[in-house]
Amino acid sequence: MILALLLMALQGVQAQYDPSFSHYWAMETAYNPAAAGKQNKVNVVVDYNMSLVGFEHNPKTMFLSADLPFQFLGTYHGVGAQIVNDDIGVFSHKKFSVMYAPKMKLLGGVLSLGIQPAMLSETLKGSELDFIDSGDEALPTSNVDGTAFDLNAGVYYQQKSWYAGASVQHLLAPEVEIGETNQLDIAMSYYFMAGCNIRLRNPFLSIQPSVMGRSDGVEYRTDFTTRLTYVHEQKVMYAGLGYSPGTSITAYVGGKFHGVMLGYSYEYYTTALSIGNGGHELFVGYQTDINFSKKGRNRHQSVRLL
Repeated sequence: MILALLLMALQGVQAQYDPSFSHYWAMETAYNPAAAGKQNKVNVVVDYNMSLVGFEHNPKTMFLSADLPFQFLGTYHGVGAQIVNDDIGVFSHKKFSVMYAPKMKLLGGVLSLGIQPAMLSETLKGSELDFIDSGDEALPTSNVDGTAFDLNAGVYYQQKSWYAGASVQHLLAPEVEIGETNQLDIAMSYYFMAGCNIRLRNPFLSIQPSVMGRSDGVEYRTDFTTRLTYVHEQKVMYAGLGYSPGTSITAYVGGKFHGVMLGYSYEYYTTALSIGNGGHELFVGYQTDINFSKKGRNRHQSVRLL
């Protein structure tokens, strides 16, 4: 695996660069900056994904994001920040970014346009390479780094019970120079996401189907997910299944505990891999309401005190 990844980077082969998250429906800003501030809440998300379990140097990804809406000059906007650390074999990909999304009312819903400038940091851990031919000058013997500026953009529309969004990641198609002899070419990637909330006769139960498609022009992946959610007072519990044709089947379970949303998923790859070589993902989310009502709107004062 290490050799294959190294050769891909050295030869400039372009493949899907962004990590894949099973909880994409709860981490929309990971793929579309226009989703920042979509609710009147401060939204904080932490996610840890570990795939290809059982293999040495398997991919491990940490995701941290925070976003919130604000009101300025009578219009609503969304802002946020994001940190991603993705380790794959001897490669370490890091992204630091901020998001901005102005919003406008349209056809009974809200339309958002988002932009996300980002700084990419790439590391090739040459100190962990072990090749028979150690005299190859193209292979570093120590850790080498490289950075590049990147830009993402998206559009997002939501109604009361459904939403849809599209985005483009890596608009600048950056070329990251890693050390003096290696280069990583990152291709533009395209994403589409949609979902809805279907209420059942039981007032406590609802179904949330969602779909996400992604492509870099060479490879593509589609995820279909359906969750059954129970909501009563402060209690929230959900369970669901996801299917990615030709790739995997995913099981979800989670709920809200003491104001914190916790979720777990296991992704089973429908290839020649064993069921034990799937992927684990732990999701943690926290939200708190923001009140945009005008100060003093419901204020009452006695005439005798004027």
